Amino acid sequence: MKSIAFFIKNKLSQHMRLPFLCLLFTSSFLGFSQTEPSLKSEVDATNLKIGEQIHFKVTVDVDSTAQVIFPEGQTFSPLETVEAFKTDTTRKKDRITLQKIYALTQFDSGSYKLPQQRIEINGKGFFTDSLRIEVSNIKVDTIAQKMFDIKPLIGVQKNNNNIWKIILAILFVAIIGGLVYWFLYRKKPLTEEEKVALLPPYDRALLELKKLENSKYLIQDEYKQYYSELTDIVRSYLHEDANVSALESTTDELISKLELRKDAGELDLDEETISQFKKILQTADLVKFAKSKPPVATAENDRKAVEQIVVKTHDAIPEPTEEELLEQAEYQEELARKQKKKKTLIVISAAIGAILIGITAFTIYHGPTKVWDTITAHPSKKMLDSKEWISSSYGYPPISLETPEVLVRQKTKIPAEAQAKIKEVQTFMYRNKASLFTIATTSTTFNGQEEPDHAKSVEHLIENFEKKGAKNIITKNEEFTTISGVKGLKTYGSGKFKIPNSKELGKGKYIILSFGGKGFQQQVLFTWLEEDTYAQQIIDRVVTSVEVKTES
Repeated sequence: MKSIAFFIKNKLSQHMRLPFLCLLFTSSFLGFSQTEPSLKSEVDATNLKIGEQIHFKVTVDVDSTAQVIFPEGQTFSPLETVEAFKTDTTRKKDRITLQKIYALTQFDSGSYKLPQQRIEINGKGFFTDSLRIEVSNIKVDTIAQKMFDIKPLIGVQKNNNNIWKIILAILFVAIIGGLVYWFLYRKKPLTEEEKVALLPPYDRALLELKKLENSKYLIQDEYKQYYSELTDIVRSYLHEDANVSALESTTDELISKLELRKDAGELDLDEETISQFKKILQTADLVKFAKSKPPVATAENDRKAVEQIVVKTHDAIPEPTEEELLEQAEYQEELARKQKKKKTLIVISAAIGAILIGITAFTIYHGPTKVWDTITAHPSKKMLDSKEWISSSYGYPPISLETPEVLVRQKTKIPAEAQAKIKEVQTFMYRNKASLFTIATTSTTFNGQEEPDHAKSVEHLIENFEKKGAKNIITKNEEFTTISGVKGLKTYGSGKFKIPNSKELGKGKYIILSFGGKGFQQQVLFTWLEEDTYAQQIIDRVVTSVEVKTES
């Protein structure tokens, strides 16, 4: 334990020391308490009429570091939850009191049991008391009570602020739907090549041989092209219909495969047909590789012979067995799956393109900086957009303000030379370690009843900025008044400040709000980078929410 205390004192305090409180304390760390949590629950009424509301209040007193989770949703059945109000937080030294209020109702008369509610504290369940609630009918006196006509409808001005969002959403859905239909369900007409590709191998081979017959290769003296297409047609047919691996085989290899299929009884071809086919392949090899030029009549007869070979091979192929038909069906199914997968990838690509178009439009409307900050989760923007800001009071005398993050108590040590004047210092702070953004409150009580010297305190804070490496500090002062009318001193300005975890200086701004009375002083500090526009908006909102008490 001593080694841990030594580490906290000598290491941790250097990171958590507040720049404006160097005069008041030398080290800071989070305080912990081992006191058990306390739980209390109550309702403001146990009898109500149909439709009336009661308030169920749960009060939890725990250590300031404890994690408390209240129930959410319709957990009060048979009573109905109308509203769960925001949790009210009160801090005192190292303790925190959380108060949660639920508005409940019931629209049927009777006696109902309000069930126990589970409050989770640091992962452990604590339960409230169960209560009995009586709900009674409302008597309506139609004689004494006057009856009134139904009031006419009142026209209201339509709010079109979000209409552009609706239009963009409709357009986006329409684009995606159109792309899905276009690529997956639309039946487009087939090209001539696609129609030929869908023909059975035998019919396709005869059709391609007929096209070769009508070609101008022989007239234009293009024998190599003629024989290349001729052998490709017959090789493709043997590969697809006769299951002979003919595409990559040499002439001798192909003839050997045909003879083996013939000997095995798998292909009923006569020797003359195989011999004729071999001569045609040899002629084609001489034309393609030796630049041979056979007579035109020979070339035409070779095409006719190949056509007969295709016909004889087709007739020689035995009827497919049931297993072969099943394999063909599986092949067709696999082919269909691949085609569907390809179309799906196209749709996904198109959808991504539509999303990119949407992002581009959003970027044009809001500006690239805001879009990029949203995508990269800019810490200040994330805090600014937070829906649940925290309204709480810190220290004593209390300083009340609304912040996007809770301020954490900093345990402070009063320097020996200041103990004669200062009785107690209570400090709470939130700091973003990645930037200069800081919100901190300090409540100081004195041993005597003297008035605080705000100018002197601010002077010490500015000096402490400079000790920490700040330069070119500009200082301005003006009167500051809270919404409730409490007056104080606002000190603000700019300068170059040392950014945490960095050796560089960044251009930043600061505000110090100083309040006080006899025997006490209250201060609120804000620091942020000048270029951080989101932090500026946060500070503006927090400053307007600051409230203090004028008496200790």
